[in-house]
Amino acid sequence: MYGRLQLASKYLQYYLRSSNGRGHGVHSPFVFEFITKVLSDKTNYPVYEEVEALRRQLLKDQTLLSVEDMGAGSTRSKNSQRTIASIAKNAAKSKKFGQLLYRIAKFYQPHIILELGTSLGITSSYLAKARPEAKVVTLEGAKEILTVAKDNFRHLQLENIETVEGNFDDTLQSAASSLQSSIDLAFVDGNHCLQPTIQYFESILTKTNNFSLVILDDIHWSHEMEQAWEHCQSHASVTLSIDLFFIGILVFRKEIMEKQHFVIRF
Repeated sequence: MYGRLQLASKYLQYYLRSSNGRGHGVHSPFVFEFITKVLSDKTNYPVYEEVEALRRQLLKDQTLLSVEDMGAGSTRSKNSQRTIASIAKNAAKSKKFGQLLYRIAKFYQPHIILELGTSLGITSSYLAKARPEAKVVTLEGAKEILTVAKDNFRHLQLENIETVEGNFDDTLQSAASSLQSSIDLAFVDGNHCLQPTIQYFESILTKTNNFSLVILDDIHWSHEMEQAWEHCQSHASVTLSIDLFFIGILVFRKEIMEKQHFVIRF
């Protein structure tokens, strides 16, 4: 994991070389639509307050949970016990990006959503709320964290989420192969090491279609994650990629004839 100063330096480099987030001068129809209809959507959807109210509640919860260490980045702390508040503060995706994932799912209307890294279920809830008709399959390695996430899903009355417990190395392939159709949207937020991330990406690839989106979390979190991002975006099946610094989006549309890569300010 990069230190704070190094990460700040990398963010500054990203900010200076990124295209503006309004779509000016962007010639890709896909990216222009993404920027104008998704990235720049300022609508205050009622779902935002529902999920953020849950986050505020979790940030006050001092209940201790036993947390299994599933690899680099699976937790921000190596302690075997952590409070729910600490997990909500350090491991859950931020409000800004949770709501972006909601807008992505709302706009592209996926039928099957796969998430690697349930954590406390905040991101899962955003994804499930975006399209109640979709099936959301979310994988989590830490048993006690997943138990809390399930309680949160019940609290939000989410009935379209299926949870899978266990190490991704053991559960991802079987979870993907059991799906009756392809994965339309995948969000990968798990083991932040090079080879596992590539392995997860390649497992998901076997179930993608022309309109699928694969989103990798923390693509600049460490040198290994930057290597993983470069590997994935250069894959022959990826026709377009979008770097938003904290997440990266991979697109597979065959009608995009020439591989394109965009760094967008967000």
